[in-house]
Amino acid sequence: MIIEETPLKDCYILKPRVFEDSRGYFFETFNTATFKDTVLESYQWVQENESRSNRGVLRGLHFQRGVHSQAKLVRVITGEVFDVAVDLRKDSATFGKSYSVLLSEKNKNQLLIPRGFAHGFLVLSDVAIFSYKCDNFYNSQEESGVIYNDEKLAIDWPELATDYLLSEKDIALPKYKDCYKF
Repeated sequence: MIIEETPLKDCYILKPRVFEDSRGYFFETFNTATFKDTVLESYQWVQENESRSNRGVLRGLHFQRGVHSQAKLVRVITGEVFDVAVDLRKDSATFGKSYSVLLSEKNKNQLLIPRGFAHGFLVLSDVAIFSYKCDNFYNSQEESGVIYNDEKLAIDWPELATDYLLSEKDIALPKYKDCYKF
């Protein structure tokens, strides 16, 4: 596994070693021993989630507040997504900055998003199955987010032939300046 820094402090891309042959492929998505003495050693994943979404679905930008904050290790099992992380940690050198990356079944890369970040993704393929490990349990009372198209964040979301599909809850998310800050 290759672990690469992103422009955001404490946010990393993980590139697995994939073993392919005529039968298919194999790779480790996570291995505690492999991550010993790396940035991942300190994470203890307690929950894993999976979602299935169609082309044009935009989920996010979501985060959990306070002690319910979550780090996430995200990846795409099927399809391709445009994945975004936004640093909301006031004391961070990259506070208010965003990072985007294509995650797909083809590249098999993962993105490590630390606590204190907002996260979202846009589905670019016909269907995407998205998986993420969390280091803290979900708490509905502490969920929050930032509207995906906030001009202050200036995220360059890909254009699609159709409109984005967002949940009512995601359409109603506050602007960056009004969201809970860490």
